[in-house]
Amino acid sequence: MSRSQRQRVAVMISGRGTNMGALIAAGMDPLYPGQVVAVISNRPDAPGLETARRYDIPAKAIDQKAYASREQHEAAVIAAIEECRPDVICLAGYMRLLSEDFVRRYEGRIINIHPSLLPLFPGLDTHRRALSAGMRIHGCTVHYVTDRMDEGPIIAQAAIGIEPGDTPQSLAERLLRAEHRLYPHALKLVLTGEVRIANGRAVLRTPARRRIGETDDPDLQVPPATPILVAPDARQN
Repeated sequence: MSRSQRQRVAVMISGRGTNMGALIAAGMDPLYPGQVVAVISNRPDAPGLETARRYDIPAKAIDQKAYASREQHEAAVIAAIEECRPDVICLAGYMRLLSEDFVRRYEGRIINIHPSLLPLFPGLDTHRRALSAGMRIHGCTVHYVTDRMDEGPIIAQAAIGIEPGDTPQSLAERLLRAEHRLYPHALKLVLTGEVRIANGRAVLRTPARRRIGETDDPDLQVPPATPILVAPDARQN
């Protein structure tokens, strides 16, 4: 696949950007259907900005504190996005709520990764909440972004077992490894058109139901303790 045929991906971050790093790494494979062409952060001290620059990816901080209103800040973010002309926007730890106008502008082209098996535990502090609820499994979800927080159509999910003695920190660290496998896989589904939105759900072009732990995608080969669920609620159309 030539460089010109690959789709353009913009990533929005607020911190370390480890999931951004996984997307950058995936894009280094010339056969991957997309590549990260820009990174945007609402925080100038976000470590992920320097990570992107080390890979010669343009990285821009648009400090939310420098603007009098969210509308003004979002206008600057939109200007930066339009400049890099992305086909898809990936939120990777972007810790700022987006307005309805922003989301609708990029409807169907903006996705997010969330550290829980949605619709369980939307919002923050997901690892502690999963442990407090007595869950036996925990996981992460890649979904389309809509104007309702963490309620967009689910593209793909990954699950891990909760082990005796787990703390929110240990659970988060173990789940992060699954996130780094899942996000590039889910983005690939979007970039190739394997998944699309129909009647408010993410629908796969080909069957994708798997038993827990099953996958034929080499990028998702993980230990048995980290089973993968690929788009478990998708419906073939």
